Amino acid sequence: MFKNVFGSGFVVRTAHVILTWVITLILFLHDTELRKQEETGQLVQPVLFVLLVLGSVLLYFAVSLMDPGFILSDHSGLQFTLGVTEEQQDMIPPTTKSLRQRRCGHCLLQQPMRSKHCQTCQHCVRRYDHHCPWIENCVGERNHRWFVLYLAVQLLVLLWGLHIAWTGLSHAPSWQLWLRTNGVLLGVAVLEALLSLIVLLLLGSHLYLVSLNTTTWEFMSRHRISYLKHCGADENPFDRGSAQNLWGFFCLWGSVVWEQVYFREGSDQV
Repeated sequence: MFKNVFGSGFVVRTAHVILTWVITLILFLHDTELRKQEETGQLVQPVLFVLLVLGSVLLYFAVSLMDPGFILSDHSGLQFTLGVTEEQQDMIPPTTKSLRQRRCGHCLLQQPMRSKHCQTCQHCVRRYDHHCPWIENCVGERNHRWFVLYLAVQLLVLLWGLHIAWTGLSHAPSWQLWLRTNGVLLGVAVLEALLSLIVLLLLGSHLYLVSLNTTTWEFMSRHRISYLKHCGADENPFDRGSAQNLWGFFCLWGSVVWEQVYFREGSDQV
């Protein structure tokens, strides 16, 4: 389920954790409302903040080290051939007729529908979304929902941290003295504001794509994907309505035979 912790992403993961806890430490050491509450014995918010930060770090490692849905053998391709009947294969337009026999040109394994080979990870990934340099891992079928949850928790941490940093900014008689007094907290606030904006955009875009039951790869490369390029501009063969798309993404576990969804026969859990 999890990859080697000391893989190629070790530096990225270490930097992320160090930055997270350094910022948290700064918020506690400066004269913020967090420190004031700690000094007066009001520990509810400080403890909740630390727990939320810890939860975001744990989610980060879970998403970063989790198998995103690597296809390691042709056994994964059995459901690919069993998911579509001979009659349905004849219904596939000429542009996608090679889907049944499609093999990856890199790892030479059969690719189920919606999978893609990642050049960085050197594996085909089921329901491939994208390769994320932030977590040094692919986002795919098995870890996509956890990635979205991580973004949501991380956004809460950043916004709360931004508020805490803001409460620690103090007045001073001159700009020079104000910058000298608040320089560190101001730097933390600016960094957290920028990161909050980035995470907010990421979270919003992923929730939007999930509500449509499409992936980042499919959205960006639709014209080059064999099973989508013959569809109309507003046509998505996997879309079952926003409510059902969100329910299936967050609440249903297991692999989906996307070939059956493609033909509107419903999705089987395997």
